[in-house]
Amino acid sequence: MTQELDGALGGGLDDLESGPVDYLVVELPTERATGDVAFPLLVDLVERGIIRVLDLVVIRKEDDGSVTGLELEQLGDGSTELAVFAGARSGLLDDDDLTEAANAVDPGMTAVVLVYENTWAAPFATALRRNGAQLVASGRIPVQALLASLDAMESETEPETGQGA
Repeated sequence: MTQELDGALGGGLDDLESGPVDYLVVELPTERATGDVAFPLLVDLVERGIIRVLDLVVIRKEDDGSVTGLELEQLGDGSTELAVFAGARSGLLDDDDLTEAANAVDPGMTAVVLVYENTWAAPFATALRRNGAQLVASGRIPVQALLASLDAMESETEPETGQGA
């Protein structure tokens, strides 16, 4: 593991300069739940200092609705990319969080629960906090909504055809 990666995995938020923390629950078909899905891209984000992985947990929701926590090695594809994230646990996620995440997952699917700090934003966020600012709202626009909006705007600006002038 590189030195840069070593300090960017599984750490807590002990220092005063920290960026916003987000989480994702990504569901994928169990038969395609392998380390080559997006883990190399995640490693790249960490190595470039864009994010710091605080927690990474893999869960599998069985067809009967029961939930099993998996070790990264249990994904069984032989990917060496997964070993980098083994033990990435900050303590921010508890059993209730994982139960809630599992409720969002369909039976027969595997999910990755990822908690990460946006380290790119740490200097900005720290400066705001030092000046008394506080975050009062936050959100995310789903990609599907963004694409639908762009498609709608594009169709509004297209010239009408079929009418002769």
